Amino acid sequence: MCKHSLFFLERVTIMVETTNIRELKGIGDKAQQLFNKLNIHTVGDLIRYYPRGYDVYENPVPISEVEEGAVVTVSGVIFGRVQVTGTKNMQITTLHVKDLTGTLRVVWFRMPFLRNTLAGGGAITLRGRISRRKNGIVMEHPEVFYPAHRYEEKLNTLQPVYGLTAGLTNNAVVKSIRQALDGFELSKEKLPEQIRLKYGLAEYNFALKGIHFPEDKEVFYHARKRLVFEEFLNFILSLRKLKDSNEKFQNEYVIPVHPKVEEFIKNLPYKLTNAQQKVWNEIAANMKSDTVMSRLVQGDVGSGKTIVAILALMNAALNGYQAAMMAPTEVLARQHYENITKLFEEYNIPIKVVLLTGSMSMKEKRRVYDRIECGLAKIIIGTHALIQDRVNYDNLALVVTDEQHRFGVKQRETFALKGGVPHVLVMSATPIPRTLAIILYGDLDISVIDELPSNRLPIKNCVVDTGYRQTAYNFMKKQIADGRQCYVICPMVEESETLEAENVIDYAKDLQEEMGDSIVVEFLHGKMKQAQKDIIMDRFSKNEIQILVSTTVIEVGIDVPNSTVMLIENAERFGLAQLHQLRGRVGRGKHQSYCIFMTASKAKETKERLDILNKSNDGFKISSEDLRLRGPGDLFGIRQSGLMNFRLGDVYQDASILQMANEAADEFLKNPEWLENLPENERTTSVII
Repeated sequence: MCKHSLFFLERVTIMVETTNIRELKGIGDKAQQLFNKLNIHTVGDLIRYYPRGYDVYENPVPISEVEEGAVVTVSGVIFGRVQVTGTKNMQITTLHVKDLTGTLRVVWFRMPFLRNTLAGGGAITLRGRISRRKNGIVMEHPEVFYPAHRYEEKLNTLQPVYGLTAGLTNNAVVKSIRQALDGFELSKEKLPEQIRLKYGLAEYNFALKGIHFPEDKEVFYHARKRLVFEEFLNFILSLRKLKDSNEKFQNEYVIPVHPKVEEFIKNLPYKLTNAQQKVWNEIAANMKSDTVMSRLVQGDVGSGKTIVAILALMNAALNGYQAAMMAPTEVLARQHYENITKLFEEYNIPIKVVLLTGSMSMKEKRRVYDRIECGLAKIIIGTHALIQDRVNYDNLALVVTDEQHRFGVKQRETFALKGGVPHVLVMSATPIPRTLAIILYGDLDISVIDELPSNRLPIKNCVVDTGYRQTAYNFMKKQIADGRQCYVICPMVEESETLEAENVIDYAKDLQEEMGDSIVVEFLHGKMKQAQKDIIMDRFSKNEIQILVSTTVIEVGIDVPNSTVMLIENAERFGLAQLHQLRGRVGRGKHQSYCIFMTASKAKETKERLDILNKSNDGFKISSEDLRLRGPGDLFGIRQSGLMNFRLGDVYQDASILQMANEAADEFLKNPEWLENLPENERTTSVII
């Protein structure tokens, strides 16, 4: 069959799922490799690669009304000459645009050709984000509409913005998806009509086109609701299946509480809180019951979940079994390993603990593999390396993991093939309301640690506008002079990985100038390789770095008890639950800690939301308020919770849809024939990492 000839055949649904993206016009070897890096291999993968946000093209605003942190459109005339400055590697193009209310400085990075393009002057329309620099506010790297009337074509439209990789443009993704949606019959409807009518859901193909290229906001809302509902439904049905299979697992590792564990608890320099003791009792009861433990321990940041996990690991090991603890990053795995080893040495606990991570040399790994296989290693701390084929356990009875490593069917099968079926303990610091937790973790029993240890100093919070920035910097200098360290969080807003990196690097560079040579400022962002991130975090933990400028990648990090200040820029652009998680990076040591929420927004709603954080450190209360205050307009902003890695769904934003899907799952299970239309692979992959 010649290339593209399939467009002349009868269009059938199966083509969408199995056709290689090379069959699309304009995708050659190089483009295919770039799409493959995004895990897009077939046309089916492509049409389910949903936008990560939308550019909403609204009416221009007067220059005098632009606000820091906002994406706005301004119209005016080019004022003065267009200038190009900087180095060969970072050329900065600058112009000034003027309207009746004021003048705005505009800059572009690595686009020197604009000097010639805009040399004629005249009317221009620009759309971009407003930032604050030392010499005032500036619009950075905006989209250009020149002449100005060209903006009218996009006015009031929603343009999709996709996650990209270096070398792949947003325009290339848009063209490919348009071609796929127009050139193939997409799919038969998967949901029964009565379900669609009951919950007010759009037809599948309408939703698919509406999520990529919505005609207006109303179409977008309908499309998104339908696709999120189906995503949640598949997830919940998978959980129901997993719960059924869990209930059939007999406990092959009956583990009573070892006397040394009780002795260890008594000898701790602090008393377990009532909540910690209650959760430990629930875990202990599970481990000696007739069925395998599958339990979630939910606890706010600083509530003392780790010591409860250590008790479970210790109990399994003292009873002669092996126990494993999986961490989301190597640096966190190493910290757990060092802390547990030190604790056992201090209390003379005779348990061999080993560390296993991907970056270890093959010689180091082989030594660890041998110790695991012969049973010498009783507690194994590591990353996903713990479930690789080369690891053979002697008698693994317990796996402690976290919500970043959702422990699904395949992981259970992996361990079952290596021996028996282990107990599973999942740790979560995400304070979601219990009603949602019961749905999201339907395969797990739920324990909650809902009180903080008495020796924890509550974090002092303040919500300030950008005029407070210099005061905040001076406060950070004082804290650093006292030996402390600081975090600064910048939101992820740019369209490409290059610009995201530049945003954080640029901020770190400016901050380094502000702080002087005696203070080390470094940056961290999501596009860095894991090894690079680990090196930076390791240096920060050793106080070789005093200020770490980061995107939200720091949300899952190591404990640095010496960190006492968290400054969050553009705080209005995050969900409350995520802000609370970020705040939890400080307040982990004996020193008083502080969180500064900085916002450029003057909106009443923003003040109301951030005041909740200002007045409370209770994550469960904050998450409930987060649900109450979320509005549909937030859907066009950055991803809010990031919990569970759904393609579209957000458990806070879409709590009502999650509850609908949970109700619908009951109806599906009463009508097994409906399940035939829901592909099994979609239902299982949604629950497994």
